[in-house]
Parts: sequence; structure tokens; C-alpha cells
Amino acid sequence: MIRLTPPPGPTDHAQGPADAPVTLVEYGDYECPYCGEAYAVIKAVQKAMGPRLRFIFRNFPLTESHPHAARAAELAEAAATIDRFWLAHDILYENQTALETPNLVRYGAHVGLDPSTVVAAFEGRFDARIRADFESGVESGVNGTPTLFINGLRYDGPRDVQSLLDALTPSAPD
Repeated sequence: MIRLTPPPGPTDHAQGPADAPVTLVEYGDYECPYCGEAYAVIKAVQKAMGPRLRFIFRNFPLTESHPHAARAAELAEAAATIDRFWLAHDILYENQTALETPNLVRYGAHVGLDPSTVVAAFEGRFDARIRADFESGVESGVNGTPTLFINGLRYDGPRDVQSLLDALTPSAPD
């Protein structure tokens, strides 16, 4: 089994209670179509599980395949500075076919970022944070997106709602 390195910590972007019995970590790329599919699945899983699930997102932009992924991650990190990471995260996935710079600037304004913060983001202000996420992914054996970990162990099963729910909520022994 491949283990998540490092384990979830206080600097991770997380939704759900810290003491939830199940933690799902995604290494994702905002421009990756498979991550776009997983986005909808994870939203449904979060709704179904409620407070029993903690969801963490880590950046893993595959810039050679997805030329807008790094800037999208930079925008999400900028939004985190005003406690709007998840709003930006959702906007980016819901508009993942429109991630050119003018669109990203518009999304930044929508989440409440002033233009100078967006420009600073695009000039490398958050590169170290994104690089740390990426390097932790490499250390954890991530080689594509999305890559999921359930309670610290890599999940390579089907990514439909029911299969993921089954993996996240194993049945009790008889």
C-alpha cells in the first residue's frame, strides 16, 4: 500500500471536521478533465457523508499537459489568503475549460480578490506552497491526477459515487 506523505496537517485546505472518522485527500489539477469528473463525484460523496468525512485538496498541476493549471492553482492559493479557497476551487472546476488569464482575473474578482493580489499570485507569491504540495505528491507516489488517499492509503479503485462511498464507509463486520 502506498502511504500519504506527509499526513494531513494544519496548513492543508480542508473541509469537514478535523476529527471526522474518514479523511479523503485529493491531489488535483484544475485543468485535468479527470479531476473535473472527480470534482462532481467528491461533492456528491461529501453531501452523502456529511460530518463523517474530512476532504483535503492538494495542488498537483501537471503543467506540461495543462498549461493553465499552475495559474489556476496560484489563484486558488491567493483566494486562501482571504478564506475563500473553496469558493475559488469550485469556480475553477466548474469553469475548467475557461482558465485563461483574463478568466482567472475575473474569477479572482468574483471571490473578492483585488487585482494586485491576483497579479502577485501570478508572479510567484504562492509557488513555494504549490511546489510543497506537488513534492509531497511525488513522495506519496502520485504520478497523475486525480490521485486519492483514504485515511492515508492510496485509493486506486473506481471513481464513481457508489464505489467511493463503499471505500469510504466499509461495512461493519457481522
